[in-house]
Amino acid sequence: MSDLWKKPAAEIAQLIRIGAVSAVEVTRDALDRLDAVNPALNAVVQFMPEEALAAARSTDEAVARGDHLPSLVGVPITVKVNVDQKGFATTNGLRLQKDLVAELDNPVVANLRAAGAIIIGRTNTPAFSIRWFCRNSLHGHTKNPLNPNITPGGSSGGAAAATAAGIGCIGHGTDIGGSIRYPAYACGLHGLRPTLGRVPAINFTAPDRHIGGQLMAESGLVARTIGDVRLGLDAMAAQDLRDPWWVPVPSTLPEQPRRAALTIAPEGLKVDAAVEAALRDAAERLSGAGWQVEETDCPPFREPARLQAMLWLAEFRRGAAEAVKKEADPDSTFVYEQMVRLCPEPDMNGILDALQRRATLVREWQMFLEQYPVLLCPVSGELPFPDLLDVESPAAFDRAMEAQLTQVGLPLMGLPGLTVSTGMTDGNIPVGVQLIGGRYREDTMLAAGEAIEAGGVPALPVDPATD
Repeated sequence: MSDLWKKPAAEIAQLIRIGAVSAVEVTRDALDRLDAVNPALNAVVQFMPEEALAAARSTDEAVARGDHLPSLVGVPITVKVNVDQKGFATTNGLRLQKDLVAELDNPVVANLRAAGAIIIGRTNTPAFSIRWFCRNSLHGHTKNPLNPNITPGGSSGGAAAATAAGIGCIGHGTDIGGSIRYPAYACGLHGLRPTLGRVPAINFTAPDRHIGGQLMAESGLVARTIGDVRLGLDAMAAQDLRDPWWVPVPSTLPEQPRRAALTIAPEGLKVDAAVEAALRDAAERLSGAGWQVEETDCPPFREPARLQAMLWLAEFRRGAAEAVKKEADPDSTFVYEQMVRLCPEPDMNGILDALQRRATLVREWQMFLEQYPVLLCPVSGELPFPDLLDVESPAAFDRAMEAQLTQVGLPLMGLPGLTVSTGMTDGNIPVGVQLIGGRYREDTMLAAGEAIEAGGVPALPVDPATD
């Protein structure tokens, strides 16, 4: 094994483009890294070495012919097991779906392939992708490579654990309530949940989702550098009209003022001292890079979080409640029971009222983000949780839900959110901040993220830590 697995996607693509390394060399090195560290992590749970090497050989042939080489040429990546990839089961962490083999690629997978990326494995998720932790009865338990005593996050916990450990440069993930942003936070990475409609995505192994999922579920990514987040987003966001929500918006729009709002404790959220310190440090980094930062209140998260849970759980109650019983996964059974306890079932008027209220909340957020193009706020009120905290008791579940206020609230408005890692605490726990931007203004968020990143981030990738 060489050290190619340590390099960011941008550098890998450039080395292949100039002929300094071959795609086969890069892919073999990535597969060797997977073999070396995945047994300690269980991050990748579906394997495809032959397919990956065949794609790498095709890439090298394209290089030799002098073909146009796309942005992610030869870059090793991972894809989450809850999206369709031709020839592989879209398990979503479920024994019920272990034989649900896709015949077509999800548009996000097709776009990554078209950009030249080489898929080296598919990553773990909790059953039904409903937790900020990562264990299921089909694929098992994923561990955090930085600290095995804390969660790797969820639901894209496998993607984050793999990327932090050097298994691929970019990890595809999905986010309906923090499932990209939180794993990035827990594993010392950067993670982007794009704007509604920015990235086309649809699974052909299942019917179209109900309105809650259509409005709030997004495909995005985790990566070790902001530059790689930008590269990955550009690749994922290419046109695919099979997703009716996809919007043809350029990746870069007219420059916005470098002005940011800082909100430490939205709506009275209890915030750990280390989280507050990270936020104030990030604000200083932005100020040092020429941004104007003003500490102020932001629009509400609590009402959006309540409505998000109502709309998402309405879909889940209708489409998956019986599957929860059949799957009989202890974790997801407990989590579903707690979610039902916290969120009464709405009637038709309740759904209509939620959608009506969503328009008002989007308006309020849009006006705020016109004044402050970036909001700097917590990813979570707490540092990354002890692993499997949520299934310890109903009280522990409630603690997790409260801490994740900003994770759950954001998707209702369809806004983009970016986790930016800022470092490690003295207790060897990663910490970071969340940036929120206006619709389709990932460019402004990423510019702010680069300014924060320049002030220091965890040294990644890492070898898996031990207890």
